[in-house]
Amino acid sequence: MVHELAITQSVVDAVCERAAGRPVRSVVVRVGVLTAVVADSMRFCFDLVTEGTVAEGALLEIDQPPGSARCRTCGVEFALADLIPLCPCGSADVRITSGRELQIVSMKVG
Repeated sequence: MVHELAITQSVVDAVCERAAGRPVRSVVVRVGVLTAVVADSMRFCFDLVTEGTVAEGALLEIDQPPGSARCRTCGVEFALADLIPLCPCGSADVRITSGRELQIVSMKVG
């Protein structure tokens, strides 16, 4: 939960700065499944850290793209269900292509 608290605090700080005093209605973040961020923990932390800010009461929407990788040995692209990047061919020489995203996608103010 400490991991999620720090990340959520950074998101809220950035959102509040961009809002420039206007009330924030909603925030959309993209948090890939390979970031090890627990969405429910992030939602809980969001309610805590927005208290007393222009984002208090805002809706947090979390988009969680799945993990995927491309094998440098056989060239196949495959889904990653966990943090162990191993191609079905057995090779560990892979390039992760999605699932590590951690970004603010949009916010509604006013």
